[in-house]
Amino acid sequence: MEPITTEILVLGAGPGGYAAAFYAADKGKQVTLVEQNPRLGGICLNVGCIPSKALLHATEILRERKESAARGIAFDKPAIDLDKLRNWKTGILDKLGQGIKTLAEHRKVKVIHGRGHFEDSQTLRVETAEGQKFIRYEKAIIAVGSKPALPNAFDLGNPRVMTSTGALEIPDIPENLLVVGGGYIGMELGTVYAALGSQVVVLEALPTILAGVDADLARPVMRAAQKAFKEIRLNTKVLKMATAGKQIKVTIEIDKQPRDELYDRVLVSVGRTPNLADLGLENTKVTKDDKGFIQCNAQQQTDDPNIYAVGDVNGGALLAHRASREGKIAVEAILGEASAFENIVIPAVVYTDPEVAWCGLTEAEAKQKNIDIKVAKFLWGASGRALTLDRPDGLTKLIIEPETERILGVGVVGAGAGELIAEGVLAVEMGATARDIADSVHPHPTLSETFMEAAESFYGTATHTLSRRGA
Repeated sequence: MEPITTEILVLGAGPGGYAAAFYAADKGKQVTLVEQNPRLGGICLNVGCIPSKALLHATEILRERKESAARGIAFDKPAIDLDKLRNWKTGILDKLGQGIKTLAEHRKVKVIHGRGHFEDSQTLRVETAEGQKFIRYEKAIIAVGSKPALPNAFDLGNPRVMTSTGALEIPDIPENLLVVGGGYIGMELGTVYAALGSQVVVLEALPTILAGVDADLARPVMRAAQKAFKEIRLNTKVLKMATAGKQIKVTIEIDKQPRDELYDRVLVSVGRTPNLADLGLENTKVTKDDKGFIQCNAQQQTDDPNIYAVGDVNGGALLAHRASREGKIAVEAILGEASAFENIVIPAVVYTDPEVAWCGLTEAEAKQKNIDIKVAKFLWGASGRALTLDRPDGLTKLIIEPETERILGVGVVGAGAGELIAEGVLAVEMGATARDIADSVHPHPTLSETFMEAAESFYGTATHTLSRRGA
């Protein structure tokens, strides 16, 4: 069989993969994109950020309904049609997947559906529905993403024990749902199921939810979750699970004593692992670190000079937008352009209720690294727009370098924090100062004003808060 030849092979059609493939094609390169899923878009589009945000939006009105009565507007008990909800969600995924396919066709990117396996540093074997195909390439970019981790002690082969992939299908609305792990995936999907009517219990082994998020940003999420969920238990370990009829028996450790509890379903959200099994990397010079992620340099090049890697397979922050940027850097490096993943501001967003978002240096990181900073905050209880939204639980904070007054980091918790953080990214990326933000007129009444007022508070002149003496 005559092999297919291409200049650049991209393995994986997620945000990192298709961004790299399209960028390379726009730069005039011959590109072949290999994806095992029938629908393009990768983990993010199919079983990650897109379906989870669709479900969070769909269930938001259920959360609003409970609060609306206090405003004089009451609703009858809602009727939930899970088939319609799933079909609506799937329709979004199909539309986006078709859009990526159309963009690939327009750019003349050759798409092959099948599972890839490296035969050597310049050959990929693809198992397709039509049989084996071999692709000879000059350079390859690995962008195969990650999957939810499922420890052996929890892997019962029982569909009632779900990872995020199964939970996003909303197979039913369990009366009792246990969420193992209080990270962003567990808290987001816990929010969805709690809104649908499940009694949600979250177990977190660490002393806080949303590990890595500054404490003052995580606090409003914890308060809201304690109201929405049945219970959140910190410093709590799950020892084992077992099938018990139509329920799952979960053995947990409380005060060093084991205790059994029964749940209708369990969501395990304890991290993610790279999709590198049976990829044939042993036939190349690609190396992995002690956690199983691919090692690469700032140009995204692996220890094999012909192979680059982007996105979740490299570890670090497993974020779609980081993968997209790395995909473009890999292409630029292949083309010999000066490009590197260095000093790039990558925002993070947790779509809980309220949302949390941050970028740049965090207060916790500054403390850990002994970096001298000043922190300027604006509480949303003094925001007219936040009050009209009935969401005064927010906070906007700036991490400022004292000597230069440059913005080193930004954190936001509150309604729409994910949309607001872009201003913070721009400020940090452009080296803006607190004075730059304070002097930039923001529209009133908006939540974006909280950036301006946080910067003004640094100088002790915020209009809607008490002045800080000695600013």
